Amino acid sequence: MPERPDRRPSPPSAAKRSGWRRTTSPAPAPPSARKSVPPPAPAAPAPPNHRSVIDSALYRDGRRVASPATLADTFRQLREEPDGMAWIGLHRPTEPELHSLAAEFNLHELAVEDALEAHQRPKLERYGDTLFVVLRAARYLDAQEEVEFAELHIFVGPDFLITVRHGSAPDLSAVRRRMEANPALLSLGPEAALYAILDAVVDGYAPVVEGVQTDIDEIETEVFRGDPAVSRRIYELSREMVEFQRATRPLVGMLHALMAGFAKYGTDEELQRYLRDVADHVTHTSERVDGFRQALTEILTVNATLVSQQQNAEMRALAEAGFEQNEEIKKISAWAAILFAPTLVGTIYGMNFDNMPELKWAAGYPFAILLMAVVCVSLYVIFKKRDWL
Repeated sequence: MPERPDRRPSPPSAAKRSGWRRTTSPAPAPPSARKSVPPPAPAAPAPPNHRSVIDSALYRDGRRVASPATLADTFRQLREEPDGMAWIGLHRPTEPELHSLAAEFNLHELAVEDALEAHQRPKLERYGDTLFVVLRAARYLDAQEEVEFAELHIFVGPDFLITVRHGSAPDLSAVRRRMEANPALLSLGPEAALYAILDAVVDGYAPVVEGVQTDIDEIETEVFRGDPAVSRRIYELSREMVEFQRATRPLVGMLHALMAGFAKYGTDEELQRYLRDVADHVTHTSERVDGFRQALTEILTVNATLVSQQQNAEMRALAEAGFEQNEEIKKISAWAAILFAPTLVGTIYGMNFDNMPELKWAAGYPFAILLMAVVCVSLYVIFKKRDWL
């Protein structure tokens, strides 16, 4: 699928900050005043090869001014940069790491709990001046012909943006590079980075839609070809579409909720256009996914009908084969009975006894032959009338 051209025109040189940004820089608060979550209990250390902090950077006027090595350095340098913004990217962070972020940025404990446990549906919640967003990213695996889903949690505050990924998608490093290449846009604040992440997640749905469309086309061919394994494939793809619906459908309401707050939070006009474009693509994707579910339901019905017809044809063929076999058995039985009659007469007169009637009778032999013929003809006529012959 051709890559969509960049939809973000260059903003004016005097970049206007959104209402989410602080207009004045307050004095750094003492550590005790910023903590709303109690210190966590000691937790088991993370595996030595696990690195939770993927990237941590400080920005001023849309340009990276520092890349702290630790979260503590990020907190310290952000306090020293009143007009700065921190963008922290985490991948499956530990509980102590999230609690340290919660204490520093005054994150709500319910949002922190959701980010730790994951397995959340897409949603948007506001806790004071912090916005908490849950997204479900998706990507299509060509080799397995499957859709893989990943969860993404985002905390957006006046001077920070924190991303918590529970999966491999989306590639937020590409989003960060794209935003750093456009400092004027990034200078609009954390909400600009949020909208860029939303756009990356929604753009990631396009290859999934194309892959699923190809799968459905292949399934239709397999259904009419009579592939016995197609029912399982339909079922598995239907389950993936249910997950896809759960990922895309709530996004429509979330984006409309963000658009409803444009005036209240003084969102920059450039970001307003940006968000409307993302909302249009989400709506289109959601409609496509709904169409996929309907198509799979219809394909499953057609497949069930074809399987039923095939089973009926097989049963009919078995019945016809049984009928033909029964007719053959009747013919064999009839001829066996006809041949048995002269055998019976000949067996009786073939016994070697002296005192048997008709042994000395001159007409005995012709009589026996006649008796055999009469019995055979009689049986033949009877079986013929009954359509056994």
